[in-house]
Amino acid sequence: MTSLPHPESLTSIATAMGIHFADGDAESFLSVMNPFFAAADDTLKMVDPVPMVAYPRTPGYRPMANEDPLNAWYRKTSIKGAPEGKLKGRTAALKDNVLVAGVPMMNGSSFLDGYVPDLDAIVVTRLLDAGAEITGKLHCEYFCLSGSSHTNATGACHNPWKRGHSAGGSSSGSGAAVAAGEVDMAIGGDQGGSIRIPASFCGIVGLKPTHGLVPYTGVMSMEVTIDHTGPMTRTVYDNALMLEAIAGPDGYDVRQNPGYVPPDYTKHLAEGVKGMRIAVVKEGFGLPESMPGVDAKVKAAAATLAALGAIVEEVSCPMHVEAGKFFMPMAAEGMVRQAFDGNGVASGADGLYSGSLIDRFRGWKERADEFPDTVKVFMLLGRAMADMHGGKIWSKALNLRRSLKDRYARFLQDYDLLLMPTTPMTAPELPPADAPRELYLKKAWEMLANTSPYNATGMPSITLPCGFLDGLPVGLMLTGRWYDEVTLYRAAYAFEQAADWKTL
Repeated sequence: MTSLPHPESLTSIATAMGIHFADGDAESFLSVMNPFFAAADDTLKMVDPVPMVAYPRTPGYRPMANEDPLNAWYRKTSIKGAPEGKLKGRTAALKDNVLVAGVPMMNGSSFLDGYVPDLDAIVVTRLLDAGAEITGKLHCEYFCLSGSSHTNATGACHNPWKRGHSAGGSSSGSGAAVAAGEVDMAIGGDQGGSIRIPASFCGIVGLKPTHGLVPYTGVMSMEVTIDHTGPMTRTVYDNALMLEAIAGPDGYDVRQNPGYVPPDYTKHLAEGVKGMRIAVVKEGFGLPESMPGVDAKVKAAAATLAALGAIVEEVSCPMHVEAGKFFMPMAAEGMVRQAFDGNGVASGADGLYSGSLIDRFRGWKERADEFPDTVKVFMLLGRAMADMHGGKIWSKALNLRRSLKDRYARFLQDYDLLLMPTTPMTAPELPPADAPRELYLKKAWEMLANTSPYNATGMPSITLPCGFLDGLPVGLMLTGRWYDEVTLYRAAYAFEQAADWKTL
């Protein structure tokens, strides 16, 4: 029997849980518990029922600097998909928190560098089934905890429009590689803006779908209530086409609506915006970190949508600020409980889990000193919230989120879409290597104000480029009703077709 603890070990476990043994208690308890430990051993010997890995692949290779000038790629490989399908002829790459059997991953971290998954994420299988060729894994931020691109253990990812500037995070490599034309499309992940921020900074289209629309199965989770994964592309059409390939229930993911059947998004793109009601949200503009030029470009984009027939009004939406307030403490407490206390297992959440990833992650305490300050802040904040308030912050945030969703639902009875800048600024300069902690952390999170509220509510939100400012793209963000990605795509496509954003 491999998992039977010694009496001394059980005594230590009891003490840590506030239970104090008298003499002989450890042996007595163990005598009762032995059959359950034996059952646990039997469980560990059973074979996990995981989906078959259907497409041949090799581990690929880590590209040298001359092949990867932006530091966007962790691994390059070639996994050929089905001979036919809606993504035939397209290349796709994956944020490096997405599991691909046989291909190493690091999730931005020195800690996981070299870990080799034993299963494919559902989005991987769906891309391949649709005919795409997967060409590699793209760098992300260390454990996906930065909105900038300077925390990956291998070094910063650079903006393809201006070296030395942020590519955005945490899907930094996804934004940079798609914008640079190195891959047709990429999977990103979004817990606070991590699809939309790099898409905005790099000048591409990024969709954070409705929470649960795209299965998160086989993607390394941060916090089940805010996890999103979705498409990053150069055009709205490609984004909608990619969503068609990856959306819909998978039978594993507790985040999903099992009865929802996604529509064919590309069939609705050309329906236009005539009569569509768009709210320009006052609270998304004029922030302390806002660049006036960004606000002006986004308001000009709103005027373009009005000229195309939309009814555009500037309105106040106080929920936008309220949702942003509790996001960080809620996310930190939930992440500590799930990612660190649970080694990635969300308590009570059904799903498909990778035992090898759990085993690999378990030793994190022995190497926590090497984590960057972004990770340490989340860990310390989350643990402090849990210790000080006993879970009330996370649970209260979920209660408040329910109320916010009700209020947004009422607000969206009068409007089809919310409009604001994706990020208050264009891609800022990367912090220097010797940046003080305060600057290093400020640069990681200074751009979250407009994106993070919609992780809290789970509403779908898309960013697309709407102009240049001093040689860097400006992002326009549209947010809509749950499962109404069709309306987002209609408006985004209408704007995209109206003018070349690079000339605006």
